[in-house]
Amino acid sequence: MSNFINDNRLKALNRAGELKTSIMDYLEVEKQIETGFRMESRTFNNKMKILDYFKATEADWDNWAWQMKKRISNVEDLTNIIDLDEDIKNDLMELSNSFRWALSPYYLSLIDFDNYQNSPIFKQAIPCILEFADMNGSNDPMAETATSPEVRITRRYPDRLIINVTNQCPMYCRHCQRRRNFGEKDEHALKSEIEKSLAYIKNNKEIRDVLVTGGDALMLSNTMIDWILGELYDIEHVEIKRLGTRCLVTLPQRITPELCEILEKYPPIYINTQFNSPMEVTPEAKKAADMLIKAGAVLGNQAVLLRGINDDSHVMKKLNQELLKIRIRPYYIFHAKQVKGTAHFITRIETGLKIMEDLRGFTSGLAIPTYIVNAPDGLGKTPLLPEYLISLAEDEVTIRTWEKRTLNYPNKLY
Repeated sequence: MSNFINDNRLKALNRAGELKTSIMDYLEVEKQIETGFRMESRTFNNKMKILDYFKATEADWDNWAWQMKKRISNVEDLTNIIDLDEDIKNDLMELSNSFRWALSPYYLSLIDFDNYQNSPIFKQAIPCILEFADMNGSNDPMAETATSPEVRITRRYPDRLIINVTNQCPMYCRHCQRRRNFGEKDEHALKSEIEKSLAYIKNNKEIRDVLVTGGDALMLSNTMIDWILGELYDIEHVEIKRLGTRCLVTLPQRITPELCEILEKYPPIYINTQFNSPMEVTPEAKKAADMLIKAGAVLGNQAVLLRGINDDSHVMKKLNQELLKIRIRPYYIFHAKQVKGTAHFITRIETGLKIMEDLRGFTSGLAIPTYIVNAPDGLGKTPLLPEYLISLAEDEVTIRTWEKRTLNYPNKLY
């Protein structure tokens, strides 16, 4: 008996050694990955520089209305805060004639000012010359205009739909699927338009899940958010209300006690956000997440796979682990859509599959989202996975494990 126990103990120790060895490469790289928590001191110094430039106070910084009023959207302000190379400055001046851009002072503070060209924050927020040269893709690859049975609605699935309530965002992401909606100014949907959307939902009783998005849904006033959620809450067949927002990433100050009081009235509320870099997971984001969770919201993240931002297995793993620490569940990794002006962000499908392969088994299942390719022309989300099923027979299947071990598994009823 003791020999049996000792043999099993030895096998367990050997196996533990194998597992430890398999993660050593990540542990070495992980030490060098910048996160919002690790870079808190640098971000604080950047914040002080920005406050000094705007002659503002800490109270201003914590006010989301001030953050929106002081969005950086011109080359002069940006250059006075970050010492831009002359070529980049000239390119940006030219690009500003063609492309609208803006970012909140908060999001600007996350950039490494001394190494801004390699910053995942800078790349997502500031136009580059590649946007101008891109002749690929289309302005509406998801055919949202052709899948809109009523004003402000996009419907691509049997039991759920989108209400697009605004084109306004705290920051205009350079990879955005709705770049066509940036326009020349911020515009919310008219109340009369939203009333038509709500009437459509009331008249189609199969709709049980409604996503309110934009733009950024939380750019609406508290009064308007309260009204929309209240109207949806009173529709008996609407079971799920979702809000699409990137405020936790770009403007966590928007999550106020007053907003949370509104959300708490209309359960269940699901909030979809979009963290793309571990640098975006900050103490401020955690505070916002904590407030939303206390109000009863369920938080999920929909990352976009972006070349030069997160197209690395170690970076994506760290992002998802950081999100779990602040109680945001990784939900989707979206393959970047074929939007005109964004080709420099788009990876190959193989890149996404490799990331999924490198996540499965190497980290908690909680940290593994679903990899999604959006079919063109509004045909919906298509999940992609590495191939784990090798063959399927009447009595047996052949499968591949996360360690690439091939084995047979019974497939029959007893």
